Amino acid sequence: MNEDTARTMKKSATQAKSVKRVIWEYAEAIVTALILALLIRTFVVQAFKIPSGSMEPTLLVGDHILVNKFIYGTELPFSHKRILAERAPRGGDVIVFEYPGDTSKDFIKRVVGTPGDVVVEKNKVVYVNGKRTADFFTEHTDADVKPGNIDPRDNFGPVVVPPGEYFVMGDNRDESYDSRYWGFVPMKYIKGEAFVIYWSWDGNAMRPRLGRTGKAIRSVRLD
Repeated sequence: MNEDTARTMKKSATQAKSVKRVIWEYAEAIVTALILALLIRTFVVQAFKIPSGSMEPTLLVGDHILVNKFIYGTELPFSHKRILAERAPRGGDVIVFEYPGDTSKDFIKRVVGTPGDVVVEKNKVVYVNGKRTADFFTEHTDADVKPGNIDPRDNFGPVVVPPGEYFVMGDNRDESYDSRYWGFVPMKYIKGEAFVIYWSWDGNAMRPRLGRTGKAIRSVRLD
């Protein structure tokens, strides 16, 4: 083997090592990014899309939202145990949770009653512990009032919220399938509090709703 051939082989080997090093660095960066994304999604923030109009006018079909999973405590993997909770859900919070009737589905509603509260609705007006709740953020699309013995939509209760559970309703009160129909949400099913719309798409007009992008989803006081 002459000197030129040896030099060429050495150069090729060096280049091969350099390529392998670059590939490894990219792979390492990608794996690290995926792990960080998974950790963030699991413990801190998760994205959801609004599929129905049950929370109108607060949230519209096509809104893409972020949910703070840290505020009610970090849920340990493969369990419903929480640690480092900042606070418990309170009346007026907009929460995402696993639907108790089918935990493979995620619902979004507003907390109306917390543990120990007495909730009653009379002719579309909601009272908690005997006090009428604020409703400036809600809407009614049907002027008819249904009697409670036929449909709990407009008249129901009183019910007492059990310990560790929550009573939730959609802001679109006449078009929401919520606690009036299927009962309470256990704390273990709550994923977090919705806090911002990061993107919104109007499927009918086939265009983005730029005015909703970055809009905060604020909790309201119900008293």
